[in-house]
Amino acid sequence: MSDGVEPVADPEPPTQHGGLLGWLRSNLFSTWYNSILTLVLIYVLVTVLVPLLNWLIFNADFVGSTQAQCDSGGACWLFLKQRMGFFIYGFYPDEQQWRVNILFAMLAACFVPQMIPRFPGRKWLGILGFTVLPVVGFFLVRGGVFGLRFVPTSLWGGLMLTLVLAYAGMVASLPVGIFLALGRRSSMPAIRGLSVVFIEVWRGVPLITVLFMASVMIPLFLPPGVTFDKLLRAFIGITFFWGAYMAEVIRGGLQAIPKGQYEAAEALGLGYWRKMGLVILPQALKIVIPGIVNTLIALFKDTTLVLIIGLFDILGTVQATIMDPAWSDVTAEAYLFVAFTFWIFTFSLSRYSQRLEHRLQVGHENE
Repeated sequence: MSDGVEPVADPEPPTQHGGLLGWLRSNLFSTWYNSILTLVLIYVLVTVLVPLLNWLIFNADFVGSTQAQCDSGGACWLFLKQRMGFFIYGFYPDEQQWRVNILFAMLAACFVPQMIPRFPGRKWLGILGFTVLPVVGFFLVRGGVFGLRFVPTSLWGGLMLTLVLAYAGMVASLPVGIFLALGRRSSMPAIRGLSVVFIEVWRGVPLITVLFMASVMIPLFLPPGVTFDKLLRAFIGITFFWGAYMAEVIRGGLQAIPKGQYEAAEALGLGYWRKMGLVILPQALKIVIPGIVNTLIALFKDTTLVLIIGLFDILGTVQATIMDPAWSDVTAEAYLFVAFTFWIFTFSLSRYSQRLEHRLQVGHENE
């Protein structure tokens, strides 16, 4: 028997627009204004990108040994082949460069596996990279022990010096920032006051001023005959400067931890350092991973400022090259090379932080 309700016909399935044309129609030409924006963007890309690619690749010069051989009207990439050793090692002795290569290999062995989630022993390699490797790498590159020839830091330069300063600064500034953040939240007025003064003083001056003071002013206060390595002074300045910034990032993570976590740790009978090390800090550091990585990227890029105190990092070696009359017309190519080099390292660090956030499930779940 019929209950008087008319049956409802099933709706027609939506029209499928598959393939490339369907993707273009739904994403780039879905409306009239999207179509106009797409056409304008295509025009801009054609008028800008095509000449740029011609200059960078298609009309560029890759073969030769002198600037005079760059006569095609494109980029002159010959200088990379001729000066690559200088860009990587600076003035480091040629016969000792194998030591720097070993350091590069150890850095890669410790940190490249961190990008591979299922790499065996990845955790222990990371721990070695932040504990043992800085000490081993320093004595390996500096020498003077185990029969290795002593190489003064005044001969260090190029990409090697950039990586040494950035890596050492990252390793040292993080614990400095942690202790300063804990000190600023301490219940002891003296510790809290000293931490606040330290953080605000170092954050209140530009890094270029810190490096200048470390290079020029500190030797004036040393006793006669006492020397203080210039690279070490730069390292200390970079560590304290970025340690102060790191402290504020970590303090934000500490403030984000609910009060109940502190009370729960105290209820378990944990002392201050065990409470912080086992309960509070692991949660706080996970929360502020983006801020920590952002600070480390800024530290890496600011290593170029050591040029003002006479240290030839990769930017300094490039500038020395373009000041050479033999390569005076490769300014654009030289700075593009430096920019691309820095982009590779900073992008890799950024991608690793995103993987780390995803693995630790920090923040909101992906929708």
